[in-house]
Formats: sequence, structure tokens, C-alpha cells
Amino acid sequence: MAKVDERISEQGALTSTDYSHIQELLAEWQLLSDLSFADLILWIPKRKDYQNWPTGYIAMSHIRPTTAATIFPNDVIGEEISWGQNPRMDQVLKTGEIDRDTDPELKGDIWIKEEIVPVFHEGRVIAVITRHRNAEAMRSMSKLELNYREIAHKIYKMIAEGNFPIQNSIYRAESAPRVGDGLIRLAADGSITYASPNGISALNRAGYNGELEGVNLGEIIDSIKEISATPTDESWKIILNGRTLRREEFENKSGIFDLLVIPLIEERAHIGAIALIHNVTELRRRDRALVSKDATIKEIHHRVKNNLQTVSALLRLQSRRVEDPSAQSALNEAVRRVASIAIVHETLAISSAENVDFDQVFDRIVANAIELSVRPIKFEKIGEFGVYDSQRATPLALIITELIHNALEHGLGQDGDQLTVEIKEAADQVKVMVRDNGVGLPVGFDIDGSSNLGLQIVKTLTENELKGSISLNRNQDKTEATLSFKN
Repeated sequence: MAKVDERISEQGALTSTDYSHIQELLAEWQLLSDLSFADLILWIPKRKDYQNWPTGYIAMSHIRPTTAATIFPNDVIGEEISWGQNPRMDQVLKTGEIDRDTDPELKGDIWIKEEIVPVFHEGRVIAVITRHRNAEAMRSMSKLELNYREIAHKIYKMIAEGNFPIQNSIYRAESAPRVGDGLIRLAADGSITYASPNGISALNRAGYNGELEGVNLGEIIDSIKEISATPTDESWKIILNGRTLRREEFENKSGIFDLLVIPLIEERAHIGAIALIHNVTELRRRDRALVSKDATIKEIHHRVKNNLQTVSALLRLQSRRVEDPSAQSALNEAVRRVASIAIVHETLAISSAENVDFDQVFDRIVANAIELSVRPIKFEKIGEFGVYDSQRATPLALIITELIHNALEHGLGQDGDQLTVEIKEAADQVKVMVRDNGVGLPVGFDIDGSSNLGLQIVKTLTENELKGSISLNRNQDKTEATLSFKN
């Protein structure tokens, strides 16, 4: 599609407003196709500007109906035809008038009827729509098909007059009710003239079992609704009068129902509307369950964070009562580790997903560590961590905490002033390098044989939780700890 858009940009004369109008039309593409029982193709004229006649057309979009079998097994998007190859299309572009069905033409094994509709915008025809239907399937049409096709004709005329899509009426077309969900046709006064079987079923499930034809749809909804999902002072009779495009939900003990009302206009006069109705009870129940689950998870993380902070406070209090320096140091290290885990849960508590922006966690860890440093330290971060799930964020936070504190305490405790953390991503591998220009590693140092508790924690978490590796080396005048794990 991107390549087609590029070709249209190069060969077409569409302005930004023209393109926006077409995109709004394509948002209603499935509705038009389903009402027409037809394949639709949108053709953009190939020309330098609107002062020159085009050299041909390029197919920008193709949609198949869900109400009938498609005629085209393959997409025609990107196909081009020359000027004069389809004289009817050329005539529609010149006159701006709809070219109705002609005699069927045999294409392959199917007799096809084609209708051509101009797309009118800001006083000119900017594109044409070709509608392709199976002529054999049109011989005996049901009441549903007759109503759908008549509605489609009204909308195509609105397109040719520049009245569709309806401007300044933004709604989520991709999630809106479809023709197959249930269709209700309204007269100019809002009374029902036709309801599809699925439309009747939807109203029955909503609690209305009376006659429909000739009854005002708004009065029906007023009689059965209990709670409005979108509170309004207007009555449903006003909301559903069909004069403006509206999308509303109503709720009662039977469920939740999504209503989309699209006005029908002819020569600037309001002639009626169509209402699409969809029972969304199960969808909203799932939405609410997800919201509830999300809120519960956030609350759990919040409580875990609070409990961890309580543990930190108790450990800190205990360390003040201990006279043994080594015991006091061990308790302070425990406080630091618990605090690192608490930071992860605090981040999760305010996040909308079960993922952590680890750069936020990292910044907090570094700030806390440098604040406790007895010597002034220059810190530099190179690269970004990105987002990690909570299962990896927690051990990674502990590892980073230990490596930074190890560098500050042992490397930069007496000498040096530079601490650097660099993050590199290559393919599916992440490397984190923690460097300092301090006193360096002892002679013969081996991380596997080290008795340092912090390094033992780092090694265990790296291998068991991150399935990665850790190494400590002297690189020129700097000590470098390298953490590697799969992304």
C-alpha cells in the first residue's frame, strides 16, 4: 500500500484535503460494500494538476463485501488503466454524474454489472468508484437486499454530491457496528421503515418486543433504556432523529448496545437515516474485566512496594541498634537491595502494562547510589535500556544495583572519579558495561572464586534469572564489569 500511495503522490494531483477526504471515505469502505453486495474499487486519476485531463487511473483501494461472494479473487490495488480504456469512467470524471448499471458483461465465467460513481470534493471530482456485482445473483432479491441496495444508492448519490463522508463527525469507524450486526432504516421523522432480521433480534434482546414499522426508534430506546453509557440531557428521540451522525451506547438489564446513526441527504434535504445496532455486552464485560484486572495488578504492586519499604525501614532501624560494624554494613546492604526491588514495583504500580520502562528504574538506582557516595563522582550513561517485563526487570535491577555499588565502594572508594554505564544492543543480545577509573581489581581476581556476597548475587541472578553471563576485567586504566543476556 505504501508503494501505491507513493505512486499516487507522484502521478496524482490530490491535495492534502483531497487525500483526507478519501481516507475518511475508506473508513466507511466496508459499510458501502456490504450495502451494495458488491466489490468496490477506488480509482485515482493520473494527472499533473486539475487543469489537465488524466492519462489514466490507478487503483488505490479494493474492498470485498461480507454480504455476498466476491467477484475478484485477487486484489486489484495498484493496477493501472489508460485514458480511453474505460470510456464510462472517463465520462463520469468529466460530467460528475453517476453512471448506472448497464447490460452485464461476461468477465471470465461471471456476468458482471458495473456502476461508476464520482467522488466529489471541494467543487471537483477527485476520484471514481467502480461497483462490481454478480448479475446472476440480482435476479430474485429479498426485501433485505432491496432495502440495502436502495440505501446504497442514496449514499452513492451523497458521495457524488460531496455530502459523504459526513464532515466533522469523528467516530471510531473501525470499531463501529457493521451492516451484518443489525440495520434499521429510518424515515425523515425518525420512524422505522425497515429493520433487518439481525436488527429486529438486537432490539428484542434489548427488551423491546412490539411492532417496529412506523414506530419512532428514539421512543423505543427511551422506553427500554436504564443507564446511558454517555450521559446526556437529550432524549433518545432527539439523539436518534437521524439529522446528524451520532454514535451512542445504551445499557439496561438486558445488556449494552452500540448505536450508529448515519443521516441520508439528497440535494441538501434530510430524507432519512440508517441506524446500525450491535449487542456489545460481552465486549464491554471483557473490557471492564480487563480494567478491573489492571487495577488489581497495580494495587498489588503498590502494596508490595509499601511492604518492601516497611522491610527497608525495619532493617534500617535494626542497623542503628547493632554495634558490630560488619553486621551494620550487612544490614545496610540488605536495605539497598530491598530498595532496588521496591523501585521496580513502584514503577509497575503506575504503569498501564505489566512492563517496566527500565531507564526510569535505572535513573533512580543511580541517583540513590551516588547520593550515598562519600566522594564526588562524575557519572555518564551511554545508550538506553528500553522496556522489560517484570520478571526480568527485578533481577536486572538487583544486578545493576550491586555492580554500581561495587564500583563506588571498592573501585572509587579511595581513587578515581568517573563512573560510566554503557548499554549496547546487537541482534537479540544486550550488553551492559559498568566502568570506573578507580583502584582496579586485585591481582589474580576471579569472579567465580570471589567471596563477595554482592558479586555472588550478581552471578547467580545473571545465570539463573537472565540466562546470561557476567565478567569483570581490567581494561587499560579502567575496571569493566560486562553483563550479557538475551533481549
